Amino acid sequence: MSSYNVIKHEVSKEPLIHITKNSAMPFWKSFLIRAAAVAIAFLLCSILSYLMIGANPLEFLKTFWDGNFGINAAASKIVIWKLAKDTAVLLCIALAITPAFRMKFWNIGAEGQVLIGALAAVAVVYYSGDKFPDWLLFLFMLLAAVAAGIVWAVIPAIFKAIWNSNETLFTLMMNYAATYFVAFCLVKWTPDGSSTLGELKRGHLPSIGHPYLLLILTVLLITGLLFVYLYYSKQGYEISVVGESQRTAKYIGINVKKVIIRTMTLSGALCGLTGFMIVAALDHSVTTTTVGGRGFTAIIVSWMAKFNPLVMIGVAFLIVFLNQGANRLATNFRVGKAFPDLVVGVIIFFVIGCEFFIRYKVHIRRKAPAAASVSGNVAEGISESGEGSGGGGGDGSGVVEASGEARSDEAVNETVNDTEKEGNAK
Repeated sequence: MSSYNVIKHEVSKEPLIHITKNSAMPFWKSFLIRAAAVAIAFLLCSILSYLMIGANPLEFLKTFWDGNFGINAAASKIVIWKLAKDTAVLLCIALAITPAFRMKFWNIGAEGQVLIGALAAVAVVYYSGDKFPDWLLFLFMLLAAVAAGIVWAVIPAIFKAIWNSNETLFTLMMNYAATYFVAFCLVKWTPDGSSTLGELKRGHLPSIGHPYLLLILTVLLITGLLFVYLYYSKQGYEISVVGESQRTAKYIGINVKKVIIRTMTLSGALCGLTGFMIVAALDHSVTTTTVGGRGFTAIIVSWMAKFNPLVMIGVAFLIVFLNQGANRLATNFRVGKAFPDLVVGVIIFFVIGCEFFIRYKVHIRRKAPAAASVSGNVAEGISESGEGSGGGGGDGSGVVEASGEARSDEAVNETVNDTEKEGNAK
């Protein structure tokens, strides 16, 4: 095969589009890409709002803003505190499942672990009555909630560590078990059969400046502590190694079973703590919908933040911002929940999709330079042949003779083929 054919064959095999992993991108550049993705998503949603519900695009964007920051000073104070409170609760649940996720233990049971913790806190208040002073009651509520969350998390961890059961299905089923157990307790605690417990008279956390402030400060403290634990402690290192490869972890002497159970104990404790704060600082009661699906939303927060507790603050804020804006959108334009959910889904899709362009680079084959390269190589080959024939007679004549023999062979083959065709025709 000639050099021209070889080069042509190599160029034709090169794909039109190929993807390579991007090198480490500067923070400011990745931040700009994410910000641009959010801006484009909002622009697209404003256009969709005009096409689907007849809303003015500017009014659509203003509604989103008003849903999170209010339309006046009085409303702003209320909605901003609500935004901070909802962000803190969602962030705390996301923090709880993050250690297990870094270990690649897919804990889908945060919903049930938080709910069972809230139930335990309520049970302490319900059965203790006025037996304990407030400070001791808070302590018992906290211990009961944390213990209940640990139990609900450690059960699937033990089955995973010893029998290698599927933790995703196990923890998911534990959610249903927690929900029905709460429903059973509510029936027992409400003689009228309403299953509505009502607000507890005791067990309310004290207000420090604002009823939500203590909750928010506690979650921020947990965020900092968990970041240090995961990135600067021996236990955090063991979690990362087990997540990367259990075989490697065993090879370097890490007790994988111990790490699994210990990490899920931490996740369950944080979920129980979240249940305690929901009861003591927010709802002062418990229902089957106390968590309200935030255990599943927290999975999105943890994944989008790449299991970094500090980044989760911004991601949790974004999710809550979208939800509150969508709720105001449904109220102002009277469109139900379908369209606002579509808006939230589109924006999250853009945010997740932009990660592809941060991690990878898309290369498109350019035909013109490739053709120029081929023609240049062919020309170079011809010139080399010319130099060979001029500089050394033996090499040049050999090329000419070989090409002459090839042409004569082709002529003989054509003659034979013509003779066979004439014989077949006769």
